[in-house]
Amino acid sequence: MFTGIITDIGRIDRVDARGDLRVRVACGYDVESVDLGASIACSGVCLTVVDKGEAWFAVDVSQETQNRTASGQWSVDRRLNLERALKLGDELGGHIVTGHVDAIAAVTGVAREGDSIRLTLEAGAEVAPFIAEKGSVALDGVSLTVNGVESLAAGGVRFGVNIIPHTAEQTTLGALASGDTVNVEIDILARYLGRMMQVRATQM
Repeated sequence: MFTGIITDIGRIDRVDARGDLRVRVACGYDVESVDLGASIACSGVCLTVVDKGEAWFAVDVSQETQNRTASGQWSVDRRLNLERALKLGDELGGHIVTGHVDAIAAVTGVAREGDSIRLTLEAGAEVAPFIAEKGSVALDGVSLTVNGVESLAAGGVRFGVNIIPHTAEQTTLGALASGDTVNVEIDILARYLGRMMQVRATQM
C-alpha cells in the first residue's frame, strides 16, 4: 500500500531479458534499510525487490506488467517515481494507492497556469466512470487532484490536473510533453463503488 507521495526519482541503469525483465534501478535510498522481498512503487507499479547493491535495487517485471504499463517504461535511462511501501503509523499525505495500473493515459496538452503546469490527458472507457472532478487519481504513482473532466464521444475521458512547482521538481511529471503516456490508477474508493453499482444493476 502506498500514498502517492514520491520519495525519490530512480533511473533504470540495466535491463536483462530473462523469462521476465530483470530491471536494476539506481536510487538515493539507503538500500541497507530495504529488505529483499520489500515492495517499492516504480512510477505507480508495485514491484518486489529481488536483489540490491550499493545505491541500487532490482525488480522482476512480468510480461503482464509490461503490457499494462506506459510505453518505454522499462528501458535503460528511464526515470521512475519511487515510493517505498507505507508503514503503520506513517502519515497518509496523498491518498490510498495500491500500485496496480488500471489504464494508460496520453498527455494531450501541457500549459503554464501561473507557476504551475496544467496537464490535459485522455484515457479510455475502462476508467472514464471513475475519474471525477475534485477526486483523486495517481499518475505514474503521484497522487493528484482532478481539476476538470470531459466525456469523449468514444466513451473515453479527457481530464486535467495541475502540477505545482514542488511536484514538478520532485517527480518526473514536470518533464512530460504532449504525446507522452503515463500509468493511471483510479481511486480505490471509486473502484469499489463502481463494483457495488455493477452488482446492484445485475440484481435488479
